[in-house]
Amino acid sequence: MKKFQATIHFEMDDDFMSLIPSHRVYINSLIEKGIIDQYVVSMETQRLWITMSGEDKADVEKETEKISRP
Repeated sequence: MKKFQATIHFEMDDDFMSLIPSHRVYINSLIEKGIIDQYVVSMETQRLWITMSGEDKADVEKETEKISRP
């Protein structure tokens, strides 16, 4: 598998904050499966950085779509 890095910008509001617990469970499952190698969130800049494993760019893009829209 290849390694890819993604940067996702998000906007914090009440709706976003309500999604955090279920989103965290999803991210943890991807970490346990070895799909996500690193996951860093900055609330200050409202960005997250992910290093992921995937067969190709399309595979990783599919997963980042799920991550960016929990």
